[in-house]
Amino acid sequence: NASRGMQAGAAVEKIQEIARFRESARFAERERVALEVAERMTITGERVDDKLFALARRHFSEAEFVELAATVTLENFRSKLNVALGIEAQGFCVLPGAPT
Repeated sequence: NASRGMQAGAAVEKIQEIARFRESARFAERERVALEVAERMTITGERVDDKLFALARRHFSEAEFVELAATVTLENFRSKLNVALGIEAQGFCVLPGAPT
């Protein structure tokens, strides 16, 4: 299940290191791949290329990958909808350099 980490209660320290997921020892390789997929699906102009897709398929079954991609898509949708509705961030995604 792609979302089981948050449902299981990920440590706050781990959540705070998401921006450094590539270097952080707190993340397993499978988590790094999931975060890379999510990042590439989210950033305009980026894409999940064949190399990343092949890497993801080594860590996720077809069903798991579809669930991961669907979850990222839903969160991106919510993010855009929140902006349109004027819903402010709740402090869960603190971006480096962003106004606080």
